Amino acid sequence: MSMLSTLLIAWFAVAAISTPTAVVPASVGQSAPDFTLMDSQGNPHSLSAYKGKFVVLEWVNFDCPFVRAQYNSGSMPALQKTYTEKGVVWLSICSSAPGKAGYLEGSDLRSRMDQMKAEPTAYLVDAEGSVGRLYSAKTTPTMFIVDPHGTLLYTGAIDNTPTTDTGEVPRSRNYVREALDLAMAGKPVAVASSRSYGCSVKY
Repeated sequence: MSMLSTLLIAWFAVAAISTPTAVVPASVGQSAPDFTLMDSQGNPHSLSAYKGKFVVLEWVNFDCPFVRAQYNSGSMPALQKTYTEKGVVWLSICSSAPGKAGYLEGSDLRSRMDQMKAEPTAYLVDAEGSVGRLYSAKTTPTMFIVDPHGTLLYTGAIDNTPTTDTGEVPRSRNYVREALDLAMAGKPVAVASSRSYGCSVKY
């Protein structure tokens, strides 16, 4: 075997080893990928632990003006409070890397949650971005709803109005509220997916 052939074989072998496996986007009608993340208090949360309940996954970055509009209008906290009181598990997930916009920890994180009047079941820190990439989360906010069987029943935007204006948020068609109300009543979800909008996730 020639030296050139040997080098080519070696190169392709290295390329095959180093090429990352493509991430398959989480799709409506399929099982939601399981994960475990720590919350703002240092407690672990696994998606599989909430089987039997509806679960909302909200990708969040409090430094994003689109996210701030949802919180400052009172819409997101009210949505969180309404549905957690109905037994829905609401997990806010931040996939911002350390040093990038939105990354918070410890007392800074808890202070910002109080400031934003956030009412999720838990705020989960995904600093390595592994869960964000697992779900192909590209923007904040991006929303996913998982049914009690662990199947994704909604993915996409929080509503139909890409805005940073707090006054416009309450007038929007909220896809998450609509999907939860229909699914919890045993009815099919009218809008099962939409195109998310907002700031890019700061991986």
